[in-house]
Amino acid sequence: MGYLIDTCVWIDVEQGRLAPADVAAVTGDSPVFMSPVTITELKFGAEVAREEDVRQKRLAALQRLRRKPMLPIDGDTGEIFGRLAASLKAAGRGHRYRVQDLWLASQAIQWGYRLLTRNGRDFQDIPGLELVLI
Repeated sequence: MGYLIDTCVWIDVEQGRLAPADVAAVTGDSPVFMSPVTITELKFGAEVAREEDVRQKRLAALQRLRRKPMLPIDGDTGEIFGRLAASLKAAGRGHRYRVQDLWLASQAIQWGYRLLTRNGRDFQDIPGLELVLI
């Protein structure tokens, strides 16, 4: 089984709050994947940086992470997303401000991978998601 890594974990590694060895201690020999959602979030963070040196550092980190294998988002991912969003809405938990998290969860569910995150609260109520906290 593989791991889809939440954006916050990549940010914490880049900023030194987590070591790559910390992530490897959880994932072991399992394959680790990126999401286009993570690319989006990291690119946004780089583009809105006020200071040029911060922007360049973030863009360099993004380029390093783009070497990781990428899970696609396709029609099946969209169907899973729609089901999850409807389920959360029906349960009164909403989804409008959780769009990026739902895309990540949809990908992990689609591919049968675990989602590794530091933000368990963002994902704890998503049915069918195998969540791993670091």
